[in-house]
Amino acid sequence: MNVLILGGALFAAQIMLAMAMTMAVWRIARGPRAQDRVLGLDTLYVTAMLMIVTFGVRTGSMLYFEAALVIALLGFASTVAMAKFLMRGEVIE
Repeated sequence: MNVLILGGALFAAQIMLAMAMTMAVWRIARGPRAQDRVLGLDTLYVTAMLMIVTFGVRTGSMLYFEAALVIALLGFASTVAMAKFLMRGEVIE
């Protein structure tokens, strides 16, 4: 019974994350300003990371959790670099 509930909850979470990823791609494509596109990209990498974590919970493989960690680190660094570029016009001082 508990395995059935966990499987249903993971399936529902993956469906909702897929919808969130679709909306983030829409924000990237239709954002009127560059700041909107950066926020859409930030949302996209966070939801992709969470989708990979749900795959890891479903399969029980530790490889998915390591991939999610790499996505989180690279996503954070890219968001900081893009924000700094939008604020100052340069990344490296």
